[in-house]
This record gives sequence, C-alpha cells and structure tokens, in this order.
Amino acid sequence: MDTLAEPAVARINGMSLHSPDETLDVETLRQRACTELLRQATQRAGLLGADDAASADGVISEAASSAIETLLSQALAVPEPSDEACRRHFAAHAADYRTGDRARVRHVLFAVTPGVNVRALRQRAEAALLDVRCHRDGEADRFAAAAASLSNCPSGAQGGDLGWLTRDDCAPEFAREIFSGSEVGVLPRLVHSRFGLHVVEVLERETGVDKPFGAVRGAVQMALRQKAYVTALRQYLQVLAGAADVQGVALDSADSPLVQ
Repeated sequence: MDTLAEPAVARINGMSLHSPDETLDVETLRQRACTELLRQATQRAGLLGADDAASADGVISEAASSAIETLLSQALAVPEPSDEACRRHFAAHAADYRTGDRARVRHVLFAVTPGVNVRALRQRAEAALLDVRCHRDGEADRFAAAAASLSNCPSGAQGGDLGWLTRDDCAPEFAREIFSGSEVGVLPRLVHSRFGLHVVEVLERETGVDKPFGAVRGAVQMALRQKAYVTALRQYLQVLAGAADVQGVALDSADSPLVQ
C-alpha cells in the first residue's frame, strides 16, 4: 500500500482523519475517510448527537458505530436475489460450493505493511515468481530457498510449506485463487490477499464432493446478498463523497442519486 505523498492532514468537511505527525497507508486512510463520511451522515440524519466528536485515530464511539448501522439499514435497499439469479450464480461457481477440496500448498509471502513501498514490493515478488518458475528438474529447490530468504511468513523456515489446506483454512480471497482452478505447480500469477502478495505453488490436489443446488441454496443467496450490499454501500459512499469537502484522500464520488 502506498503512503501519502504529502504530509498535510487529510480531512472530511474539515474534520481531521489523522494527526499531523501520522502517515497512513492509502487503504487505511480511505477506510477512515469512509467511516467519517458515514459518521457525519448519521448526525445530519439525527441519528447521532452533534456532540459526538470526530476521531483522529480511526476509533469511533460506540454510539457512532450503532448509528452508522442504523443509517445503513435505512439507506441501503438491498434486493433479495431471485431464484433464477441464484441458479445462474451456482452454475457459474459450482466449484466454490464443493466440499472436501484440499490442496497441499507452499508460498512465499511479501507482506504489505503500513508505510511499505507497494511498487517496490510487487517488483520483488514478481522477480521471485519468475525465478521459481524457471526452476529446472535436477536443480536445487529454488522455491524453498526463496521462501527461506524472502518470505514474511513463519512457514519460510519450512520452505514455505503450509501443508494440506481446505477453503476454510484460508482467507476467502486466498482460497478463491487456490481452489478456483485445477492447476498444479507454481501458479503463473501473484496471489493477492489481505496479508500481501504471495508466490504460490500447489504441490497436490484432492477433489471434494459436488453439492446439488438445493443443498447450498442458502449459501448462494447469502453470497448474492453480500455482493448486492457491497455494491449499494459503495454507491452510497460515492454520493456522500460527492457532496463532501474531501481533502488529502482520493475517494470515488458521484453527483447522481444512489443507484440500486
């Protein structure tokens, strides 16, 4: 995550998002900005008292958190997914609902931490990916060596070995990359997760059991509801940002009403 290029304090409608001596990564700054947009919206809606103060450390009051939850329940109209939409989603993502899939995995983690130069980190990760993919039979195990010398994960001491994993053992975004295909070997792309960038090798796979639509209908509905909620929330935040005085942080904005 990139850091702010300028030391100036970022603000939403004049309210500071951090202290003058604090430098935030881009994602953390955006999260604080979105939270402050919502906190101020609750005050305008009469859901939160005017005496609730803005926070410069990203921690809002319990009252503000509750008011934001109430605001979003009122402002976001999330449609119930139709049976047809659920069936289409299931047909396109049936493997996501299969149970028992396992993969034996090892990785090299390039952790994204506050203040890290993401561009330089990506370049190091891409160089490592290219190096381990150029491994030839009979050569020393480049992957294990890369994990031992470069990985920010304790598994580096074991050559990056994570053992046998199921979907439930991984962060969802990591699981999607590992279990969405049938590849064995070093994946030809970097895997992104909340922890950073991963060079990943799948050593073995065991295929699980396919589930019929009726058995996973509830899970499919929940997935589509969550997707619709995220879309509605993003649009709502764009409208709030478009009406706000935003300084020192890049936010998407929209001048049009919330689109459902």
